[in-house]
Amino acid sequence: MFAKINRKDLFKSPPTVFTDKLISQEARRSKALEEQKRRRAQKFESSRQLDAFADLNLGNSDDDGDLEDEPEIIREGVSGFVQMVSQPVEIQSLSSDVHNHETVQSGKRRGKPRRKRIKAKPSKWADKCMYAELLEMNEEAHLWDSQSGDVIDGLPRDLEAAWVAVAPVPTGKRCLAVTHQSAGIVGTSPNTTLRSRVLGKMLLPRFPSSLPPLTVLDCILDVNWRDNGIIHVLDVLKWKGQDVGDCETPFRFWWRDTRLAELTKPPLPSGNFSFTAPSTTADASSQNAGSLSNIPTSERERYRFPYPTSFVPIPYHTDTTLTSLSSFVIPMARSAREISVDIPVHVSPPEFTSHDMTIDGAHDSMVSRSTTPVVARVDSDGLLLYVSHASYEEGTSPLSCWIPNKAITGHPELPGISEGHDSPLDVFQRLVQRHTMKNLHVVLGLQESMDI
Repeated sequence: MFAKINRKDLFKSPPTVFTDKLISQEARRSKALEEQKRRRAQKFESSRQLDAFADLNLGNSDDDGDLEDEPEIIREGVSGFVQMVSQPVEIQSLSSDVHNHETVQSGKRRGKPRRKRIKAKPSKWADKCMYAELLEMNEEAHLWDSQSGDVIDGLPRDLEAAWVAVAPVPTGKRCLAVTHQSAGIVGTSPNTTLRSRVLGKMLLPRFPSSLPPLTVLDCILDVNWRDNGIIHVLDVLKWKGQDVGDCETPFRFWWRDTRLAELTKPPLPSGNFSFTAPSTTADASSQNAGSLSNIPTSERERYRFPYPTSFVPIPYHTDTTLTSLSSFVIPMARSAREISVDIPVHVSPPEFTSHDMTIDGAHDSMVSRSTTPVVARVDSDGLLLYVSHASYEEGTSPLSCWIPNKAITGHPELPGISEGHDSPLDVFQRLVQRHTMKNLHVVLGLQESMDI
């Protein structure tokens, strides 16, 4: 019998392991990039509307002046149209007989009508995220001997010149943030929805945000968003209805950071403040219902965000040289990130006089606007690599590579996964260091040859 496959262990596996082992990731990446260039050129040519002018001409030339301009008269009798006139009558009579026969038969067979199953239409936001493949790496010893002229270890050949690194990638749930047209004020009227990556289903009810309408962002919902209200912005597809996904990677990331920095600070949720205890399961809450008194007051009165309020861009790095990767990017991919956020605090209602009671809502507004800055710690999940010249592509794409900083156990046959406890980020760091040492040896060899 077939062994049971754990989908949780396979969701980060490269697709080449299950589809085609003969096609390398480098070849599929080159093919995908060429296909993007072809589609981009085709879209550019179609926007010029050259096909509309293909059949146009400037009229008859001078050589056609001797031709007669008189209209051609077709001399033909009406005898050929007699059969065409009489034929539909016979067809109509035959069709009526067949229809009557079918109605009689259907009347005899008429029974309980069957109920048709209506399949749910897939969401238009399903599988719209650009999902990265796991970078296929190999650090076998025979690839690094002195006789091998070209090292094929899985690292892109143009890693130092044509890639963009994104680190640290936070842990959380991948989703799309989609804004809609709303009649109210931006920031107070619900205009934003979160869509899941695979099925495109709504993760949260529509909530207000400071994002402009007709905007689509590729995001990662923080694993602790209930406590810090953070949603991380990875990429941008549309901004105010303008398609940004067709642009190259560095421009998209620059556009993302610039536009998010221009947004006004969103107001905290009004009227939905809920200072509740930490989330626990139903069984635990039923068994430990009387133990809440032992929890400190700060924990029992901790604020829980009803929806994310802070859209934070993930840092990106255009300098992907081997030295920058070893000394700056990879250490960032291993470390946690600290983000300052404003969180409402629970303030005990003060004693107020009858003069204060005459001012309606003065006490509520004072309490609801009491906030304190808190540093939220966001754990890293790894490193992402994007091809610089590539545009945003829906679905799983080799134009983006994923290097997690946690070991993937249970599948040592997968490329880039060793049998020990090393993570793919550890393997990537060792390969980068080997490339650095090899380049250093090449430079030293050239200097010695020049001295001789």
